[in-house]
Amino acid sequence: QVQLVESGGGLVQAGGSLRLSCAASTRTFSSYAMGWFRQAPGKEREFVAAITWLGRKNNYADSVKGRFTISRDNAKNTVYLQMNSLKPEDTAVYYCAVDVNNFVRGDDREYEYWGQGTQVTVSS
Repeated sequence: QVQLVESGGGLVQAGGSLRLSCAASTRTFSSYAMGWFRQAPGKEREFVAAITWLGRKNNYADSVKGRFTISRDNAKNTVYLQMNSLKPEDTAVYYCAVDVNNFVRGDDREYEYWGQGTQVTVSS
């Protein structure tokens, strides 16, 4: 069982930045790819970004390319999501998840062990 705890969400004005963190409770963290997803009120959960187990390959949703950066620190069992140039449409609950197959794709069915989420609100 892997436990994930997200943090770093909050309220920010459009154009601002936030950095989300996701801490994992497993000693095998470095074996897994990791992903970030988000869900806005009334909408389906959508893929944001993913990173391979060594951090050598990333994948981003088109809506966040050039603005968001995913990274990881395996020594700290933590994956990050740096979010810049935030827009009101980025408002959502953000979740991290474990990609046990290391596919780094956008299909949430390929992810197990989800965190509880952290709220990001971007005001206009």
